[in-house]
Amino acid sequence: MISPEEVKEMIEAELPDAQVEVQDLTGTRDHYEVSVVSSSFAGKGLVQQHQMVYGALKQAMSTEAIHALALKTSAPKS
Repeated sequence: MISPEEVKEMIEAELPDAQVEVQDLTGTRDHYEVSVVSSSFAGKGLVQQHQMVYGALKQAMSTEAIHALALKTSAPKS
């Protein structure tokens, strides 16, 4: 299992300017909803944005510490 704080820290390590909100959907610390706003997403489509977040969480995803992940990503609004 992985804590919401650890999920947030992993994303922030890859996307330092990101505003990250993590919600544990089931209380089991393996099903998360994550919202990420980052200037790194500017000009990128949703698939690319999600790939960037999955890249940040690669280790947790590959070990099944995170079983399910719902993502909301966007660039900051001007």
